[in-house]
Amino acid sequence: MKKQKVCIIGGGLAGLITAATLSKLNLKIDLVTGVFYQHTRSNRSTAISQDNYDNLKKLKVLKNFNKTFWPCTEMKIYAEDKNRKLKEIFEFNKKSNKEKKKVLYMVENLLLQKSIIKNLKKEKKIRFISQKNVTKIFSEDSLKTVKFEGLNKSKYNLVIMCTGNNSELSKKYFDDKIFKYGDDEISITAVLKHNEVQNNVARQIFLDDGILALLPISNKKTSIVWSTKRDIFNKYKNNEKKFFYNKIKIYTKNFFKKTKLISKIEIRNLNLMLRKNYYKDRTLLFGDALHVVHPLVGQGLNMTLRDLNILNKILKNRISLGLDIGASDILVEFSNNAKSVNLLYSMGIDFFRNSFTIENKYMQQFRNNIIEKLNKNNIVKNIFFDLADKGLRF
Repeated sequence: MKKQKVCIIGGGLAGLITAATLSKLNLKIDLVTGVFYQHTRSNRSTAISQDNYDNLKKLKVLKNFNKTFWPCTEMKIYAEDKNRKLKEIFEFNKKSNKEKKKVLYMVENLLLQKSIIKNLKKEKKIRFISQKNVTKIFSEDSLKTVKFEGLNKSKYNLVIMCTGNNSELSKKYFDDKIFKYGDDEISITAVLKHNEVQNNVARQIFLDDGILALLPISNKKTSIVWSTKRDIFNKYKNNEKKFFYNKIKIYTKNFFKKTKLISKIEIRNLNLMLRKNYYKDRTLLFGDALHVVHPLVGQGLNMTLRDLNILNKILKNRISLGLDIGASDILVEFSNNAKSVNLLYSMGIDFFRNSFTIENKYMQQFRNNIIEKLNKNNIVKNIFFDLADKGLRF
C-alpha cells in the first residue's frame, strides 16, 4: 500500500514532537519549519510531567535525553503573610505520591528544539521544508494541497497546523471559531544565575500583584516566570529590566545568593484560549493553535503531549486497517476524545489561578488555611499529583 502523507506546519516544540511521534508510523511526513526556528533566541523553559517525560523518552529523539531534562523532586507553593514574608502552604515531593515519581522535569526550549531537529534530520521518513512559508491550503482531488513559497504544491492526506495561537495562517482558516478571554495579563520570563545549590525544588509564589515561578534548570540557573497585570509593568516601561530584577531579588534572596540576570527579559500576553472547532476538511489544529492556558505549573505543552497520545493511537489503529488518516470520522474521533478533557482541564487551571488573585486579605487567609489543611492529606495530594502528571481521564 502506498504510504500516506502528512504535512506538519510549525517548527516549534509541538510541531517537532508531533513529527517525531508520527514518524514511527508508516507515513511520509513533510515538516514545514518556515524561517523562524534558526533565529530563535528564546529564554523560555518548559515543564514536563513524569508521564509525558516517559513517553518522550520512548521516542528516542534525543541522544543525551537524561542530560537535557532537569529533574525536580519537589514543588512548593508559597503565599505572603501579613508582614509580606513568604509562608509555605503546600508541597509536592516524591515521597508524597504513591508511585514515587519526580514532580516534573524542566527543559530549556531552545536546547530541546535544537536537539530534536538534529535527530529528526537523520530520519528518512521526514522531509524538512525550511526557509519556505505556506502560502495557500486548499482541497484538490479529495486530498489537501499545500502551496509553498517558491516551491511546487504538494498533496497530503492530512495537514496538522502547529502554528501557534497568533499565526496568520491559523486565523485565515479558523478565523471565527475561538473562545478567548483575559488580555489584561502578561508573563515576564528570564534566566537567573546564582550560587551553586542543590536546585531541585520548583517554587510557585503567590503575590498580591501576580504569581512568581522559580523553576530550576541546573544547580546554578533558574528560570523565572512572573505573571502579572499589564498596567503594573507598564508603569516602568523605560526601565523594565531593572524593575523586574529588583522585584524578583526580593523573593529569590530567600533561596539563592549572588543572583544575576543572564538573559534578556521576554514579555508575552496571557489569556485562556480554546478552539471550538479542532479540524476542518483534512486540516487539524494542534498545540498552541488549539489551546492556550496560564503557565501555572507548566501544563501547556503537557496538554499538547496528551493530545498527541490520543491522536497517535487513533492513527495507528486506522493505518493498520488501511484507512485514510484524513477522513472526517478520524478527525471527529480525535475531537470527541480530546475536546471535553481539554475544556475541563483548562477551566480547572484557570479556576486555581484565579483563587490566588484574590485581593481581599480575609479571603486570602481563608484560602491559605484550606490549602494548608489539604497539604496534610496524602490522599488529596495523590489526586492532585495524578491530575498534574497524567491529566483528566474518563
